[in-house]
Amino acid sequence: MTVARAFLSLACLVAGSVLLGACSEGPTAPAAGGPTLAEVRARGYVRCGAGKDTTGFSAPDSHGRWRGLDVDTCRAIAVAALGSRDKARFVPLTGQQRITALLTGEIDVLPRTTTWTLQRDAGGINFTIPNYYDYTAFMIGADSGARTLRDLDGATVCVQTGSLTEIVFADVARRTHVTMHPVIFDNVQSTRQAFLAGRCDALATDQSALIALRAMKPKHRFAIIPASDDIAPLTPAVRHGDDQWFDIVKFSIEAMIVAEHLGINRANVEGMRGSRDPVIRRFLGVEPGNGRALGLRDDFAYQIVRQVGNYAEVYDANLGAGTGLNIPRGPNRLRRDGGLMLPIGFY
Repeated sequence: MTVARAFLSLACLVAGSVLLGACSEGPTAPAAGGPTLAEVRARGYVRCGAGKDTTGFSAPDSHGRWRGLDVDTCRAIAVAALGSRDKARFVPLTGQQRITALLTGEIDVLPRTTTWTLQRDAGGINFTIPNYYDYTAFMIGADSGARTLRDLDGATVCVQTGSLTEIVFADVARRTHVTMHPVIFDNVQSTRQAFLAGRCDALATDQSALIALRAMKPKHRFAIIPASDDIAPLTPAVRHGDDQWFDIVKFSIEAMIVAEHLGINRANVEGMRGSRDPVIRRFLGVEPGNGRALGLRDDFAYQIVRQVGNYAEVYDANLGAGTGLNIPRGPNRLRRDGGLMLPIGFY
């Protein structure tokens, strides 16, 4: 225990319970200032890595406005750091460019459909909280006759290099002894165009991306075959070396998940500030401490829900039935509903 902490403890014992809240260590201690938050505040906006062609996750609409689950994740981080969802800028990156852009400081956070893996984690980046769970799958023409993975024996498969799909594709072929021939491309658009032009029998990538592509091509008939039942946690990442920014990104994502868990949404969040439930009061910053612990305003979670929404609202707006994608929540349901989205305590 440091001299300062020892003095604080002694003072608390003398003062008794009246100052108990002020004397608590850890949870209410202000966060040590890291360089990223200071840089973001000086610049006036958060720079987020984005995937330009990943409909439902990050892509500009017909008016040039960025939309998607990863885009809204970035907007939540901007709300936490700067108080406004509009203080986020998006940097389009290919699969090969994304991690280098994060490591070199070109972007502040990478919320771009990137799977959390050991070697990426050990290579200089910290993964925060998964904002989507996905599977690798194959898309084929519905009239090809293929119904199972074994039906793809001898098939050519379009694959994007620099992605986890490239590794999963090779592993699946080795584990199942199904012979498939990869045709490699260096970006999403080239890989899809090659498949649509008939240069490959199948296209391999995340299942959500295949569903989005199928929705964009209603005149074509496609079938999707799962590569395996292994779940890939797509997780926003930050650079090593700034724990404060790491925590800010984590709890910006968690704010959306916890809000859904507590039944708080954009429509009722204002009224919820009058709740007598101590859990809700702490979450919304009515009772202070959480924001200060991260170096933020105490109402950062309230602002995220008010300006962006809870996780269910963000999911439905980008991937739900009204979007044309209609991707079932599946593993992206809350833990209490049988999914993998786990709310973490705001106290």
